[in-house]
Amino acid sequence: MEPVPGPQEKYHLITRNLQEVLGEDKLMAILKERELKIYWGTATTGKPHVAYFVPMSKIADFLKAGCEVTILFADLHAYLDNMKAPWELLELRTRYYENVIKAMLESIGVPLEKLKFVRGTDYQLSKEYTLDVYRLSSVVTQHDAKKAGAEVVKQVEHPLLSGLLYPGLQALDEEYLKVDAQFGGVDQRKIFTFAEKYLPSLGYAKRVHLMNPMVPGLTGSKMSSSEEDSKIDLLDRKEDVKKKLKKAFCEPGNVENNGVLSFIKHVLFPLKSEFVVLREEKWGGNKTYTAYDALEKDFAEQVVHPGDLKNSVEVALNKLLDPIREKFNSPELKKLTNAAYPNPSKAKPAEKGTKNSEPENVVPSRLDIRVGKVISVEKHPDADSLYVEKIDVGEPEPRTVVSGLVQFVPKEQLQDRLVVLLCNLKPQKMRGVESQGMVLCASSVGEPRQVEPLDPPAGCCAGERVYVEGYEDGEPDDELKPKKKVFEKLQADFRVSEDCVAQWKQRNFLTKLGRVSCKSLKGGSIS
Repeated sequence: MEPVPGPQEKYHLITRNLQEVLGEDKLMAILKERELKIYWGTATTGKPHVAYFVPMSKIADFLKAGCEVTILFADLHAYLDNMKAPWELLELRTRYYENVIKAMLESIGVPLEKLKFVRGTDYQLSKEYTLDVYRLSSVVTQHDAKKAGAEVVKQVEHPLLSGLLYPGLQALDEEYLKVDAQFGGVDQRKIFTFAEKYLPSLGYAKRVHLMNPMVPGLTGSKMSSSEEDSKIDLLDRKEDVKKKLKKAFCEPGNVENNGVLSFIKHVLFPLKSEFVVLREEKWGGNKTYTAYDALEKDFAEQVVHPGDLKNSVEVALNKLLDPIREKFNSPELKKLTNAAYPNPSKAKPAEKGTKNSEPENVVPSRLDIRVGKVISVEKHPDADSLYVEKIDVGEPEPRTVVSGLVQFVPKEQLQDRLVVLLCNLKPQKMRGVESQGMVLCASSVGEPRQVEPLDPPAGCCAGERVYVEGYEDGEPDDELKPKKKVFEKLQADFRVSEDCVAQWKQRNFLTKLGRVSCKSLKGGSIS
């Protein structure tokens, strides 16, 4: 029988690998008296991906420290957040989350009987809770509500009132779940400080708040459900895991924004207390690390090669995913997955011999549009009007792209510039040079013709997904078939708004950092 950890050891287990703790003194005072009661909530929106192993790993730490842990499936929050989960899918997505989160916990050896599972709608529709929502709304300013949700609630041009309610409900959850502490990502910090400010005004206690760092995705930015290339789905096949890890940002010696290293640090090390780098004997053979800092140091000094690191993570990750895949291979859970997340980009195939087949579903999520960084620009050797560019889109090698911008954009203005690139057109040769994408540009309507490349928001990384508002969750086609003319049909409704924002049918082109725009061509077309 393992010895019961003391308050200091419990404190270490609870806080290790966290980015920030609000209320450290209160936390220690509670641990000296009794076990900590803590909750982690997840809004039931897009499919959970492998980054969810980060909070799962911390939940394992909380249980080792003797904490009483509640997991909240925040179904009502999912609906309030700009209807990320439509009402008709809410029940199905909540059931999916329950099954997949429990499968994740089981795969890392967490005993489910020690956890309490709660749905938000189990208590958030009660008379008492509703009255407290009204009480809170009478003291919270619109400014504070908007500020609190800025990092969590989806930001759109015309925000809904529901997004202002979201932070208040999350604050009240602390009281109604009768916990001492709430755990979440550091992106929740503004909601946590909002709760600390406003709960006492209703006569409720201020809670402790524990925050995980935001783990970079595979493209080097935050791992996101709406950025397909930034995340590995829990049900991805082994070949898909290999493919995505192969494309992952993992520059030799670079430990900043390295999603592969971050996954080792925050998931694999805490679970096993070691990590084995697998490599051939001629490169030194396998090496076992018992401290993450030693692995990071060796990677920074290029003792560990990115290819070996990715291969080793692939093996370890598949061991975690195998029991989840097996569980979700049952007919019942396959049916639940398809019902909870119907694929908007796939048309229903026509039955053989049917003349009037259902029309193909032409939606913007079928386009693989990404932020790109222009690494080099040269004149085409055989065409004066064409540039040949090398553009980084978050893949191991930059793409070669041919574009007719010579007479519109000086070469020096393209060099090192962020652009918006359509990545899943079929590659085609343009005067002998194969082009592997299209730089999307705004064009003036009248003469003389003016052209400006679209601008992603400042701060974007190469490889970040660009999507149309409302079409975040669909998966792009691997390659657009020229005969289907999917891009051409969608492009007919591409326009630049009067405030220079790129749009499809008056819905904005977005990245996670905001709107895609151009400099001056109001009302122009996009091609």
